[in-house]
Amino acid sequence: MLNRYWTVLLALALLARPAAAQDRTLVAAGDAVLSSDTPAGPAEPAVAPAVTEQWAIHGQSTYTQQLQPAFHSPYQGPQSLPGDANGRETFDATVFVGFRPWQGAEIWFNPEADQGFGLGNSYGVAGYLSGEAYKVGEVYPYYRMARAFFRQTIDLGGDIQRVDPDLNQLGGSQTANRVVLTIGKVSVVDIFDTNKYAHDPRNDFLNWSVIDAGSFDYAADAWGSTYGAVGEWYQDWWTIRAGLFDLSDVPNGTHLSLPLIHQDQFVTELEERHTLWDQPGKIKFLSWLTRANLGTYANAIALGAATGTIPSTAAVRGYRSKYGFVLNLEQQLAPDLGMFARAGWTSGGVEEVDFTDIDRTVSIGLSLAGTRWNRPDDAVGLAGVVNQISRAARQYLAAGGLGGIIGDGQLPMAGPEEIIETYYSYAVNSVTRIAADYQFVNNPAYNQQRGPVSVFALRLHVQY
Repeated sequence: MLNRYWTVLLALALLARPAAAQDRTLVAAGDAVLSSDTPAGPAEPAVAPAVTEQWAIHGQSTYTQQLQPAFHSPYQGPQSLPGDANGRETFDATVFVGFRPWQGAEIWFNPEADQGFGLGNSYGVAGYLSGEAYKVGEVYPYYRMARAFFRQTIDLGGDIQRVDPDLNQLGGSQTANRVVLTIGKVSVVDIFDTNKYAHDPRNDFLNWSVIDAGSFDYAADAWGSTYGAVGEWYQDWWTIRAGLFDLSDVPNGTHLSLPLIHQDQFVTELEERHTLWDQPGKIKFLSWLTRANLGTYANAIALGAATGTIPSTAAVRGYRSKYGFVLNLEQQLAPDLGMFARAGWTSGGVEEVDFTDIDRTVSIGLSLAGTRWNRPDDAVGLAGVVNQISRAARQYLAAGGLGGIIGDGQLPMAGPEEIIETYYSYAVNSVTRIAADYQFVNNPAYNQQRGPVSVFALRLHVQY
């Protein structure tokens, strides 16, 4: 399967100028690739005069193969992970085209080709197994515009910081105190809930509830992107950011709601930057409020009981709110070692909107660069996650209801979904990474009668 894509990889190589070498500050969600430190964090102080880029073209391509051996599965539901051994692959190739219309401004377009499927067609595990797999799968490559946005940086003074060229980032300079405005087609997690050590399925972890807070039900179409606007204010050791985004027309839909912002999500985040034991770190507190046409589990169960049918949230939708909170920590422990942790909560009585079926989540992990064994561009990571759903959601699934991406048809014995993930990323050269990944999932889809599940992955990533 991989051979058919070398033509695309070669085309990217010819189109793209070499970008700065990939490091752990560059992040992505699903297919998002924006720098976590620009605009989401401060750049390093300039040590030499910065060259202001007027335009740039970069490219990336990622191939991921996942294998799931057979596991204990006494029954299968409409949205269960298959109990038999199976393998799936995904592929994407993206071109990043950007230019500067005036000082401080950038316009970026990210045309992309995608292909492939997630294991179980992206069903069966709430903390889903690959951030490179979308809720839409296709046998043959297809085109879409992954991102198209405008960003304006307004300098307010302070230290001059150098901004290195990178994906969706033109080289130049900025001041430590500044305002950044972004509008267009992005992913909410391009800018919010970023983490230096766990946020990029093309370079670090794969699991949805490791690269993002699993309970953060962020606005998105089936590919993880949406239309919206974000404002960020950087001052000294802190940043405040707020954004308004459009939801999908129906939960997990392929189309966004029209008219825009008729169904919407408001997101805020406060970021604190500090130094602990001479090592840098960040703490972020995120909150979000969704207003949309959504169903509640209690109403769905009541209607199902009254009519003798399987409960469905789609049958009881009305305009209502859903909200939640996330605490996000990243802390460098040594120059080559960092740790991360997230904790999230959302109002559990309302159906999942655009991400996944998780109401409470806690994750923690470590990321180690290969400096100690003379491989400074290599990285190894280890993470653990515990996901949970509300009592109302458990009752709904037990009655045969289907969530966004889970639903075994029954749930007589519910328990927390527990996940461990580890990976090793090997730098072949300055533009190519090969990674091996392993995940262990206990109680997939909160079902103690199925599993545990082991998932193995091999990932090839090329970036120019």
